[in-house]
Amino acid sequence: MLSFGVRFIAFQGAVGVAFTMIASMTGFARREASGPWGTLVCELRSVNHRFLEAGFRLPEELRSLEGELRQRLARDIRRGKVDCTITYRAAQGAGSLEVDPQVLERLTARLDDLERVIPVGSVNLLEVLRWPGVLKDVTAGGEELLGAARALFDGATEELKAARAREGQKLREVLEQRCGGLEALVKQVQARLPEIQARLTNRMRERVKELASAVDQERLEQEIALLLQRLDVDEEIERLTGHISEVRRVVAAEEPAGRRLDFLMQELNREANTLSSKSQDLETTRTAVDMKVTIEQMREQVQNAE
Repeated sequence: MLSFGVRFIAFQGAVGVAFTMIASMTGFARREASGPWGTLVCELRSVNHRFLEAGFRLPEELRSLEGELRQRLARDIRRGKVDCTITYRAAQGAGSLEVDPQVLERLTARLDDLERVIPVGSVNLLEVLRWPGVLKDVTAGGEELLGAARALFDGATEELKAARAREGQKLREVLEQRCGGLEALVKQVQARLPEIQARLTNRMRERVKELASAVDQERLEQEIALLLQRLDVDEEIERLTGHISEVRRVVAAEEPAGRRLDFLMQELNREANTLSSKSQDLETTRTAVDMKVTIEQMREQVQNAE
């Protein structure tokens, strides 16, 4: 790739052989599964975020899976705030109530100690059973339930990826439209450059003629050349063209594009600002403003790219 000045950085990345659309960070997925152990429902929601931030709400029966599910999610999703909710409803008759003997033993020991100090008479067994941890719900399912939860989560993740890819396709179409509009504005400026330079040269010559003193023609030509050089925007035009091409390349690449596109938006805006500050032509200044508006619209869209 050509280099477009010191401020342009050519990103290195593999371009897909076939077109691969960028992914959006916005998406939703829902999957449900049933078995002898009951019913599982998994919902995934993702929105914009600079990095990957995952939040999990899991039932007690699946709490041990949280670390593993985080790893599975990170393999497929690079950026975005992802909320995962898994609900579980046990099948009727699939579980049983059991007394935890260790908790009961500790509790009765304390009750015996208290009764020696403060005689309270008989102890109500229902009150004992209500004590936290004495009675526990042993749900059927075990490894089968955990395996079903893993498969359900993987399916929901694939669905979320597909939803983000569909949103990414819409995002790509918007960015391509904006790139085309920005390219047209750059060509407008480029087409006006000869006229602007000729008008500026003639204006200086006319101004010199108005002066009563003699002017060194060679020195005049040098001053005109220096002025035109300071006002020359060919380099900015070349960089803008290069950045637009790079946006298109990054969008079509197989790698995550969000951060690179965000950097390119900064570079595009920098060149548009320089073009505006150098402009000595009202029409060019207006076109530069239109460029900045278009770049800002692109930047807002890029915030949603993975």
